[in-house]
Amino acid sequence: SAGQKVLASLVIRLALAESLGVNCGVIALDEPTTNLDRENVESFAASLVDIIDSRSRHGNFQLIVITHDEEFVQLLGRSERAEHYWRVSKDLQQHSKVEKCDIADLA
Repeated sequence: SAGQKVLASLVIRLALAESLGVNCGVIALDEPTTNLDRENVESFAASLVDIIDSRSRHGNFQLIVITHDEEFVQLLGRSERAEHYWRVSKDLQQHSKVEKCDIADLA
């Protein structure tokens, strides 16, 4: 399916980032769940949780995920190391507002 192809592409990119970016502590993903069905989103989140757990033990690691998919963020929260996320929204005057939020609050 198309979703499986997208998931395979994401997994390959993450594997390349893992192997080529050994000394780089940042992985950035922009809307990674677009075109994925729920099953593939869950599988991708589980893979990311494994990466979070593995890379966090070595220190100096940040995962940046730009997404509208709060369920995906909640799935990432299953990692004991992912506790917070930053929500960017607009206030009534259309000014950007950035808030630090607990992943547990998404449940």
